[in-house]
Amino acid sequence: MIELDFAKSDGLIPAIAQDWKTGEVLMLAYINKLSWEETLKSGNATYWSRSRNKLWKKGEESGNVQKIKEILVDCDDDTVIFKVDQIGGAACHTGYRTCFYRKIEGEELKTVGSKVFNPEEKYKK
Repeated sequence: MIELDFAKSDGLIPAIAQDWKTGEVLMLAYINKLSWEETLKSGNATYWSRSRNKLWKKGEESGNVQKIKEILVDCDDDTVIFKVDQIGGAACHTGYRTCFYRKIEGEELKTVGSKVFNPEEKYKK
């Protein structure tokens, strides 16, 4: 198995999810050794949720799964890019295609994306 350097950052390293066809950056999350192994085994992006302190299988609630198409590893073995097929059209839990749906204009954040789904309907909590 490919060994990444999880020791540098208290066991977590950044994982950038990128659309495998367009190159669009969809999101940034973190992985640990357990989520890395699950990603490799299942072929679906699995992250470590820092807020919930547990494995986070992307799409387990929303159905917006990320199928791994390719993985790139940086020169220090401490950051990865998951090139993914974004099932369901949206990567962001707020309903947008990408988590990077806002841009700075002057001193304000302007929304530049459109919602793909309504999060209140997807996440009935």
